[in-house]
Amino acid sequence: MGYMTSIVERLRAAGCVFAEEEAELLTEAARDDDRRLEALVARRAAGEPLEHVVGWAGFCGLRVEVGAGAFVPRRRSEFLAEEAVGLARPGAVVLDLCCGVGALGAAVASQVPGGVELHAADIDPAALAYARRNVAPYGGAVWEGDLYAALPQRLLGRVDVLVVNAPYVPTGEIALMPSEARVHEPLVSLDGGEDGLDVHRRIAAQALRWLAPGGHLLIETSARQAPLTASALTAGGLSVRAATSEELHATVVTGRAPAGEGLL
Repeated sequence: MGYMTSIVERLRAAGCVFAEEEAELLTEAARDDDRRLEALVARRAAGEPLEHVVGWAGFCGLRVEVGAGAFVPRRRSEFLAEEAVGLARPGAVVLDLCCGVGALGAAVASQVPGGVELHAADIDPAALAYARRNVAPYGGAVWEGDLYAALPQRLLGRVDVLVVNAPYVPTGEIALMPSEARVHEPLVSLDGGEDGLDVHRRIAAQALRWLAPGGHLLIETSARQAPLTASALTAGGLSVRAATSEELHATVVTGRAPAGEGLL
């Protein structure tokens, strides 16, 4: 008990607000190995994200594998997953673009009765190493490359639900982010360009080629940036709506492709 108290005190001194809960998770991850526990506590006290230290992040009831150098799924993104689940019928073709460790795709696939045809794509090979493991239980395919360039041509015009958590932090605001993100997560997962929406515009511009008739593109954004994200989707030929979760402080803009038209 004394040793656990000392761990809590070390974590609290390092600025961990939920030191007691973190101590329990670190102890679980150490698996009764005192030397391993000491190493894990030292990493966390030095400022490494808890999820990187223990090797997983909780997301939509799943334990999603993460690790050093990977973007950690945020709880607010559970709202994006929830919105996507509401649009995904059994057997739908679901694409998690800018997938990182594949948390969104795994969450959607896990919640759609009967399953989906799951694809996940990202430019970061380190993140994709985790994504492959996270989507494997759902038969997911993982593709490496820059946005749509990663995808096989057989997906053209077939994607029913395109779910995206692309970087949307303006370049000038990266320095204001918590050090856990700035220091330990890849810049490519954070930096959205001058106004934060460079990647949103690129995704929206080509979405119709990949969406099935009546298919949906869902993008996480901020309440402040939502009008510009919506404008990008509208310019890409989609009908648009926005939704907000007050509980999670999350905003999702959804665009729908026209039904029954040739989109290629």
